[in-house]
Amino acid sequence: MKKFALPIGKRFEEVLLPEDKILYDIHGNEAPVCADVAAAALEAIRNPIGTKPLREIVQAGEKIIIIISDITRLCGTADFLPVIVNELNSVGVKDEDITVIVATGTHRGHTAEEDAIVCGAEMAKRLNIVQHDSRNDNDMVTLGVTKYGTKVAINKVVANADRVILTGAVTLHPFAGFGGGRKAVLPGVAAYDSIMHNHAMTLSPVEGGGCNSACDSSLLEGNPIHEDMTEACAMLEPDFLLNTVFTPDGAVSEIVAGHWYEAWEKGCQDLLKMAGVKIKELADVVIASAGGYPKDLNLYQSTKCHMNAAFAVKKGGIMIFTLDCEDIKEPAIFTDCFSRSNLEQFEKDIREAFTVPAFVAFKGRNILSDVTAYLVTRPENFDFVKRTGHIPCATLEEAWSLAQAKLAKQGKHDYTITIMGHGSATLPILEQ
Repeated sequence: MKKFALPIGKRFEEVLLPEDKILYDIHGNEAPVCADVAAAALEAIRNPIGTKPLREIVQAGEKIIIIISDITRLCGTADFLPVIVNELNSVGVKDEDITVIVATGTHRGHTAEEDAIVCGAEMAKRLNIVQHDSRNDNDMVTLGVTKYGTKVAINKVVANADRVILTGAVTLHPFAGFGGGRKAVLPGVAAYDSIMHNHAMTLSPVEGGGCNSACDSSLLEGNPIHEDMTEACAMLEPDFLLNTVFTPDGAVSEIVAGHWYEAWEKGCQDLLKMAGVKIKELADVVIASAGGYPKDLNLYQSTKCHMNAAFAVKKGGIMIFTLDCEDIKEPAIFTDCFSRSNLEQFEKDIREAFTVPAFVAFKGRNILSDVTAYLVTRPENFDFVKRTGHIPCATLEEAWSLAQAKLAKQGKHDYTITIMGHGSATLPILEQ
C-alpha cells in the first residue's frame, strides 16, 4: 500500500491505495520556475516575439491602454504591471496617458481594494483604472462581424486608444483551448451579446448533440470559439502582449511578450509541454483535486478539474474529487443549473437563453452522467452535493471505501487508478 495526499482547500486529504493498481500519478512535466518575475518581464518586453520591443512601438503623448485580467484570474499582474509602466515612462509616456482597463468579461467590476490587490498599491494610486461593463451598450464600439456571425463590439476606451497592450496568463481552457492572448479582447472587454454569441458555440451545431467536441482543453485547430476570438482580436490589432505561463502547481514558469498572437502561441506550446501528460490507457478510477485553494473555492471554479479528469477515466468508471468548496453555491446562476438532471431539457433551455454558467453546469453534468462520482467536501455541503450528481463524503478514505465496494460489486478486481493532484492545471492526453 502507498499513501497519497491530495489538496483540498488549504489542507490535504490522505488515502492508502494498492500501489500495484496505480496507473498514473499525474503532476505535470518538469518545468523551469521563474525566480524573478519582474526581471523576466523586462527581458521579455525588450526581446519580444514577432514584433519590435515595446519601447520602439510607443511614443510620448500617445494614449496607452493596458488590458488586465480581473481578480478571478490572478496572473501576476502586480509583478509585471510596474515593469510595463516604467518602460513606458522611460520613453516619455506619462502616467496620465496610461489607462488600465479590467477585462471583466461578464463578471462584476473591482472594488478599490481589489484594484490594489491585482495591480499593486502603487500602480492603483498612480494610474487611472477603468472597470469594463459588458452590459453597458453606451460604452461599446462595433468593430465588425466575424465569419461565425459574432458582432464584435468592444469597450470604446480600448477601441479609441492609440496603443493597446494585452496582458493575462496562458492557461488550459475547457472551451477556448487555452486562456490568455486574444481572450483579453473577447470576452475580456467585449459587449455581453458578443460574448454570448461566441460562447454559445460550445454547444453542438446539431440540436440534441450536447457539447461541441471541437471546443475543449488544448484544442485550437477547428475550434470555432478560438477562431472567433482570434478574428475579433485581429479587428482591434493590439500593439503588444505580455502573458505569464504557470507551472501546474502555480509557479510562474516564463513570461512571453511581443506580437499578440505569436507570443501567446509560444506560451500555449510551452504550457502544453508542462501540463499535457501523455497516457496510454484510461483508468477505472480517477482520484482528482483541483489543486486546493483558491482553485476549489466554489464548485464553479472546481469543474475545471472535472473537465480535465474526464480525459483519464473509462466510460462508466469512478471519479473521486477532493474539493473544499467553501462557497459551494456561488454563483447561484451556476449552482441552480448544476442541480438539473434532465439533460435533454437542460440543453433545450440553454439553446433558448445561453449563459456561460449554465453551459459550464451542463458540461459538468454530462461528465457525471457517464461515471459514478464521489465528492469529498465539507459536511455542510452534503445536502446540496446530493442534488448535483455526486455522492458526498467526509473523507477521502470514506470515498475510497465506497469506490472499493462498487468495484467489488461489479466484479472488478484488476482495476486501475489514476491520481491527479492538480486536476485543474494538468491535461491527460491519450496516445492513440
